Amino acid sequence: MRVMKHSNRIVISASRRTDIPAFYMDWFMGQIKNGWFEVVNPYNRRAFIVPATPDKVHTIVFWSKNFAAFLKGRFGQALLAMGFNLFFNFTINSDSPLLEPRVPSLKQRLDQLRDLCCNFDPRSINWRFDPICFFGFEQNVIKDNLHDFSRIATWVSRHGVTRCITSFMDHYAKVGRRIASKSGFFFVDPSLSEKIELLLKLEKVLSEKNIGLYTCCEKAVLDALPSGSNIKNSSCIPNNLFIEIFGGDLSVKKDSGQRVKDGCGCMVSVDIGSYHLHPCYHNCLFCYANPSPKPITKT
Repeated sequence: MRVMKHSNRIVISASRRTDIPAFYMDWFMGQIKNGWFEVVNPYNRRAFIVPATPDKVHTIVFWSKNFAAFLKGRFGQALLAMGFNLFFNFTINSDSPLLEPRVPSLKQRLDQLRDLCCNFDPRSINWRFDPICFFGFEQNVIKDNLHDFSRIATWVSRHGVTRCITSFMDHYAKVGRRIASKSGFFFVDPSLSEKIELLLKLEKVLSEKNIGLYTCCEKAVLDALPSGSNIKNSSCIPNNLFIEIFGGDLSVKKDSGQRVKDGCGCMVSVDIGSYHLHPCYHNCLFCYANPSPKPITKT
């Protein structure tokens, strides 16, 4: 087992592979207490050690759809007291029991955002509306999941968050297998022109609320936008912004392990989650990971 080497302090991503704030904060804090994480590469299965002390970690980035347990346990305050900087990628989509059957109600999630903004710097929070989905049943009219977008944007703006990150659903084979049991249900991949038209409408809604719109891994769409648009490429892990907010020394290189060719702007970090050891209980229909087949066990 190798120990990760680094010239500067690192960024820990917690996590693209599961929802640690919702389900695994006790485990996470235990590893922080130990001062290290053991991470297994999901592709080659090799294990390595990631340091987890404030002198070696610049920022911890939390990704979640449900910060209830994180807020209730005051884990953020404990981490700040230890000397860690914290950043949050909070995915807040429209209410949809079909697409996201096990996330809290939209009202609860909006309240969580308010509490995050009260306890932490709003500059350290990204609102992710992700992904945008189009779907239908048999020959019915195509629907989307944007019905609460304006309501969410208004709340986000009111609490000082200025960035919205979005993308269109990726039609992975595992998603197709997952929906096979839902008779007549199908996802739709809009045309490029339809995606552009929609993003421009969302940009207008957000610009009126002083929120910038960013796309995640949508290079083809971004390249085709008209010159007057201010929609930008996203960096969901923006090390340059961490330096601006928190100061200190940090690499601003692109993360070559991410989908750079598709337009991922994330900078170098180390993800400490596991698809297999930390199954996600949200069971979102469009998920690229492996949602747990078991009933949810935590609230």
